[in-house]
Amino acid sequence: MVILCRLWITGSNSSDLSSSIKSIFGHPSLKNKQKSNLHSPDQRNSVILKKKDFCGCIAPMNILGSLLTPSPTPVQTRPRRGIEIKSKREIEIMRQASRIVATVLKEISQIIEPGMTTADLDAYAEKRIREMGATPSFKGYQGFPASICACINNEVVHGIPSPRKVIRNGDIVKIDTGAYYNGFHGDSCITIPVGEISEEAAKLVKVAEEALYRGIEQVKEGNYLMDLAGAIQDYVEANGFVVVEDFTGHGVGRNLHEEPSVFNFRTHDLKNVRLRAGMTLAIEPIVNAGSKQVRILRDRWTAVTVDNSLSAQFEHTVLVTKTGYEILTDRTLV
Repeated sequence: MVILCRLWITGSNSSDLSSSIKSIFGHPSLKNKQKSNLHSPDQRNSVILKKKDFCGCIAPMNILGSLLTPSPTPVQTRPRRGIEIKSKREIEIMRQASRIVATVLKEISQIIEPGMTTADLDAYAEKRIREMGATPSFKGYQGFPASICACINNEVVHGIPSPRKVIRNGDIVKIDTGAYYNGFHGDSCITIPVGEISEEAAKLVKVAEEALYRGIEQVKEGNYLMDLAGAIQDYVEANGFVVVEDFTGHGVGRNLHEEPSVFNFRTHDLKNVRLRAGMTLAIEPIVNAGSKQVRILRDRWTAVTVDNSLSAQFEHTVLVTKTGYEILTDRTLV
């Protein structure tokens, strides 16, 4: 589950703003002329994220007039402070938590089909997480009502599952979930093609997944987070797409969102972080086919692309080692 990295609020007045957004978490759609799961956001009922303002806040946010007030769980602007180095015992627990997440996502990718709803997938995920002895990390977190974030097509992040959100042939569906097991979290996201998808959608999904692995390849003790961010950004842009800059990855462990912020693009706004063995990171590039700008809908969670272009996301929980990395949420191992 990504964290909000920067926020610019646009709206007609402060009352519109306070009623439009308290939380930042995501929704679905597609740039397609034919009838599809395309969400066309009404500007009166949404806000645009578009200006650098590294507020250091995990979503959700509370808007009081035009002022931005951080949530109780901040992402510090000096990320060297408070970064946890996990012990061998803690790493083993995180392996187990992450294995549960990987299992759930692998199973969802196998059962998903046209006609299902995102509420169906949420119910399945929660059932399986609990059967494996864990609890859903997302459900109730900052008020989020479900066990998964489910986004279709142009929905970017934090989509709320609903029985009204029906999956159709040709959709790309992003499923992000986490499991809390024996005091630690695992967190991962995949984008699933449903049936026959367009060439653009297929390329976007492929590039987003490869971008994640390009970033992971830069993970080892002594490297810097900006090495990871640059590798992701360069690969995405070389393939004609853009990285969403309004959300970032994060540290993960005892808390779902920990320091440091894990950027998917180069920035000089925050101090760089040198990687150390024992750090655990949720790396999660979000890639759009059109504009990098996103809009938050009236449900106060769902982010969609401002131009209704497609969006894809992949995420792994990754352990930094002295010689490289270990992907804790590797679905090929379950």
